[in-house]
Amino acid sequence: MLKFYYNTAPNPMKVALFLEESGLPYEPVPIDGRKGDQHRPEYLAINPNGKVPAIVDGEVTVFDSNAILLYLAEKTGKFLPENTPVAQGQLLSWLMFVATGVGPYSGQAVHFKHHAVEKLRYAINRYGYEAERHFGILDARLGKHHFMLGDAYTIVDMAVWGWARLAPFVLGEDEWAKLSNVKRLVDEISARPAAARAVALKDRHVFKAEMDDEARRHMFPQNTRLAS
Repeated sequence: MLKFYYNTAPNPMKVALFLEESGLPYEPVPIDGRKGDQHRPEYLAINPNGKVPAIVDGEVTVFDSNAILLYLAEKTGKFLPENTPVAQGQLLSWLMFVATGVGPYSGQAVHFKHHAVEKLRYAINRYGYEAERHFGILDARLGKHHFMLGDAYTIVDMAVWGWARLAPFVLGEDEWAKLSNVKRLVDEISARPAAARAVALKDRHVFKAEMDDEARRHMFPQNTRLAS
């Protein structure tokens, strides 16, 4: 059975949504970042980058959430657009837009706003601006199309959902209120039974909730260099 290494952060939740939508049988394996599970040798053998999610599907190992979405979609033939060069170009472009833009800028915006040791105005402004800009591009796209690639629900929408459902925390409520088209997509996907099952994964395992010194040491190991 496919093993799914996860926690409840945005990137693993994209994959959880696909697994629940597709009906693929899988075993969820919790990786608690605040306890340092991601740094254990047995997990680094699966993902040398020490991040979640990752999957092991028989002899195949895949890490990085968007790579996993693409692998699973091609494996099952589900949640892909029509098989044309034009559609393939759109699929790859928007999937990578989420992977290289929406996710990283949102993550850095959250880090500098909520977790950084020093509240650096420049960094907060830089990453907050880029997160807003990327979500604005998504909103404009969804103002013209029901789903990211047109009329079909695909892995691109799942990738967007993973991050956009937490956009109020990333951007703040005022900016979130401006993204009516993204909110429509999030609400529509969140109402799907598969999304409810994906979100309910948080109840299958107990993850550490406290952001104490141990958690910060595991989550932000770069801080140790500040003390030296």
